[in-house]
Amino acid sequence: MRYTTFGRRTGLRVSQYALGTGNFGTGWGAGAEPDDARRMFDRFAEAGGNFLDTADNYQFGESEKLLGQFLGADREDFVVATKFTNGAFPQPGVSWSGNSRKNMRHSVEASLQRLGTDYIDLLWVHFPDDLTPIDEILRGLDDLVSQGKILHAALSNFPAWRVSRAATLADLKNWAPVAGIQVEYSLVERTADRELLPMAESLGLGAALWSPLGGGLLTGKYRGSAEGRLSDLKTLVHTESSEQKTAVVDTVLAVAEETGATPAQVSVAWINERAARAATPYVPIIGPRKLSQLDDYLGALDVVLTPEQYTRLSEVSAVSPGVPHEASAGVRNVVQGGDASLFTTPAVPVA
Repeated sequence: MRYTTFGRRTGLRVSQYALGTGNFGTGWGAGAEPDDARRMFDRFAEAGGNFLDTADNYQFGESEKLLGQFLGADREDFVVATKFTNGAFPQPGVSWSGNSRKNMRHSVEASLQRLGTDYIDLLWVHFPDDLTPIDEILRGLDDLVSQGKILHAALSNFPAWRVSRAATLADLKNWAPVAGIQVEYSLVERTADRELLPMAESLGLGAALWSPLGGGLLTGKYRGSAEGRLSDLKTLVHTESSEQKTAVVDTVLAVAEETGATPAQVSVAWINERAARAATPYVPIIGPRKLSQLDDYLGALDVVLTPEQYTRLSEVSAVSPGVPHEASAGVRNVVQGGDASLFTTPAVPVA
């Protein structure tokens, strides 16, 4: 497994994949038993993986507890990322959820205890709560960095305008910088191409991409069975709800047949290639529930798509840029005199 820094604004060295541990435990009524979770952790580490992604609410805290047990004396060999916002209980209440400094403080303290460590490498604000001012969030994160309880801070599932404002405020106030974003991204969910990923590349933010298989849709398994996330958690799942999604699955299955790889490996190989072409590092978050699924993800590291296959997958899954990008594209054509070849596009998008 290769390594990269998490974005251009940190020296945090992370593996090519992050191991998402939302399936570590059974607190949600579905997931991996501790022994199975341990085997996945060990296999990931043996493959060279060092980036671990969890959250206080994953399996209502069980994920963090299991990770703490697995890390043990090898804690320093891993980059541990966790999140707060939703709370670690089924019904956490107003004082134990959200992004206020109060909840941030006791959420981090509880996560440290469950993880059995005295610091967190990367703390994600899991979701915007539409209540807490961004200044409060940033100042709270800065305090945690100053106290040494977290090393880096980042924003998960925030819209691009909020991330941009947060990154600017942190720089102007000399607070701990925003290190990166976490966002859903796959061949069946590419709307992040409109604003979020161009913003990350422009600002030098790391990008962690969750649900690279579209909740299992891209494996093709739902065409013959509903077993999986669709039947167990019934959330964060895509279905063939549009002609485009059906066309994407058809193309993935066709490329899988051509390459001899599994559909899951083809889907992740496309993201790996997309990440390699980005101006700032993208890190897919893989979230296996079984060891065989982890092996499938690891196998994708050896899958090489031809330029034609990569292009075919990119074109069938592309989303329209929307407003104002479609209008500005026409303006750019006029400004460039109708000949875009006369102009050089910067390697990194202009902020």
